[in-house]
Amino acid sequence: MGALRETGAPFSFGGHVTHTIFIDGEAGTTGLEIRERLEARGDLELILLGDRRRDVEARREALNAADAVILCLPDDAAKEAVAMIDNPKVRVIDASTAYRVDPAWTYGFAEMAPGQREKIAGSTRVSNPGCYPTGFIGLVRPLVSAGIVPAGWPVTVNAVSGYSGGGKNMIIRYQDETCSAHTTEPFHAYGLSLQHKHVPEMTLHTGLERRVLFAPAVGRYFQGMLVEVPLHLSALPSSPSVEVVHGALAEAYAGCCFVEVAELETTEAMTGIDPEGLNGTNRMRLHVFGDRGGEQVRLIALLDNLGKGASGAAVQNLNLMLGLDEGMGLS
Repeated sequence: MGALRETGAPFSFGGHVTHTIFIDGEAGTTGLEIRERLEARGDLELILLGDRRRDVEARREALNAADAVILCLPDDAAKEAVAMIDNPKVRVIDASTAYRVDPAWTYGFAEMAPGQREKIAGSTRVSNPGCYPTGFIGLVRPLVSAGIVPAGWPVTVNAVSGYSGGGKNMIIRYQDETCSAHTTEPFHAYGLSLQHKHVPEMTLHTGLERRVLFAPAVGRYFQGMLVEVPLHLSALPSSPSVEVVHGALAEAYAGCCFVEVAELETTEAMTGIDPEGLNGTNRMRLHVFGDRGGEQVRLIALLDNLGKGASGAAVQNLNLMLGLDEGMGLS
């Protein structure tokens, strides 16, 4: 089990611990998931503040004492935490949206492009991707890079996530029957203003030039998500076939540990996808649904919004930044 240390208390350990980690915001949904993944490891020491986690000076001390810091905070609080770090050796992974389109930060989607792992490994500032953007970028970026989808093409993405993606307030709304906001609705569409905070991230990191039209929703289940991009193949300049689209995705993720592309024979036999199918993992599976020889295709990414969409990705990035096997502590 990973070593735990309360700040201000003496601590000793065997030679197996190699790095100290501080999770700022460990009491939140993502923070708890990350802590659970790291506690099971013997190579890491977690710095814990306990009752002092809201003490500014205690946080400042921990932020500057750790080898790596993972921020699981709202955007403004994440920026404040970064400003408190004056130790140039501290590596930071931010799970908020604060730095996802900041060119001074490395985008933490290791499979996104050739060389991205190396960029993450060599960086001291990494922004963890959002859950919806992970699925969307995973599906669309290879097609833009290959010229199958033009950069100026209008792209729509429909997605549904478990309610854990909305954080504590959303979880209470669905689980706590004593809460005034409690709901039993099976499906909730939101982001109706078309100003969702994930849109800039989705647009930038796919290489698209037009704002993505994003239609998110929440289902009445805890975790897991589906991200879908429908395309009219016959309308695209190159009129690609289903096989060409599938081939571009398969080539982009060949040999990846955590991202796979389902075979066309597999998708042709499917009648549906369970959004909870990869829960508890750091994996993402991409599907290409379409009638071979037809003019339309539905691209669907399956992932755990708390796994590859949050805590799993953070641990994968942590491993890369610390020079460790990227799959340590992940499945």
